[in-house]
Order: sequence, then structure tokens, then C-alpha cells
Amino acid sequence: MTNKIYKNGAIILTSGGLDSYVLGHYIKKKLRINNIKLLFFNYEQKALKQELFCVKKLAKQLGAKLDIINLNWLGSISTSLINKNKKTGKEEIIKWYVPCRNSIFILSALAHAESLFLRKKEKNNIYIGVKYEGELCFKDTKPEFIKKINELAKNCVQKGNYKIIAPFINKDKEDIINTAKKLKLDLRKTYSCYIGEKKGKLIHCGKCAGCIARKKGFRFSNVEDSTIYKK
Repeated sequence: MTNKIYKNGAIILTSGGLDSYVLGHYIKKKLRINNIKLLFFNYEQKALKQELFCVKKLAKQLGAKLDIINLNWLGSISTSLINKNKKTGKEEIIKWYVPCRNSIFILSALAHAESLFLRKKEKNNIYIGVKYEGELCFKDTKPEFIKKINELAKNCVQKGNYKIIAPFINKDKEDIINTAKKLKLDLRKTYSCYIGEKKGKLIHCGKCAGCIARKKGFRFSNVEDSTIYKK
């Protein structure tokens, strides 16, 4: 069954990364939704400066409103290398996991959606760029998760009917990169690195889980990788 898309609005979860960047342009250019709100979450990630820089650029390109949500408490309890200042290398993927991150993000977006409906009678679906992750797969990046969170959403709100939609859920990274090519997007304006450059530049470490996934995506796509990697 096809999810109903409310033409008057979309709330997009954004990270400054490749997937959410392409998702934003896909929603505007392919789904032709112009009333867009971007949600960006500050959970004390090490790449906060770079991510926020890219998200602000995306908001400008889309003509979208940007809300920055403070989740410092999530960073303080996180066990992930995304938050902790430790040496990185070929660590087990679980060490990059932030507890319940996607669930927290989606429920925050759901609260925004219901608030907009209650205040302005404006309906918005919630879009997230999660996709097939292969060896990097967590439970909250699977189709089953999107199905269950939609079931939960029905009982979380008092008014309105909102869908959580993941258009890329069955896509590989290379599929999204090729979509970007078709949409004529500049992927140099995205940041996938979990480590972050201390000087704030869009330089990728080249060895964290985010960089490895980005490298593989470009390798298997038909697009040249113009990302700047340290290694």
C-alpha cells in the first residue's frame, strides 16, 4: 500500500550527510513538495561543525526552514565513537552505534508534525534517509523498523495522521549516489565522516565507518568520488 503524501508539507531529518542531502532534493524535485522543514539534531557528535555547515547549505538550496534540536543529553549517555574522543580504526560496528538515535529523532519530528497541525492545521509527513546498510545494518535502519514506528506513531499523537517515510530504505549507497547524479547534485556539499576535522573543514578521515560506507558507495556507482580524504 502506498503511503499518502501530504502536498502541503514535509519534515525531513537531516544530518549533513549524503543520504539526507539527496533525500531533501529528491522530495523537492521529484515529489514536488515545496513546504519543507529540516530538523537537525545536536547530540554532541564530533562532526557537529561540519554537519551543521552542510545542513545550513541544504536549507538555503531548498528554501526550507531549519530547526536545530538540542539533544546534548543523548551525547552525554552515548557510548558511540561518534561522541567519544578515542582513537579509531577498524572497530566493531556496534562501537559506532548511538543508543536509540533514530527512534528519538523520529519521535521528536512527530512532535513537531503534531504541533504544526494543532497550531496551523498544517499536515506533514516525516522523511528519513535511512537505507540498506549491508554490514553496517542496525535494527533501526531496516524496513521492519519503519513499519513498526509507523504503527507506534498512530498511538503517539492525539490529532492528525502522519507517516514516517523512508524512500531509500531498500537502496544501496551507490543507488543514492546515482540518484544524486540524475538530479545534478554536488555531493561535495555533504559530510559523512564521524570524526570531524578540528579546523572545521569538510575533510573526511577516510577510515571511520561513515567514510568507509561513502567510499564503497562511490566505488560501486558510476560517479567519481571528489571527496577529500586524509587517508
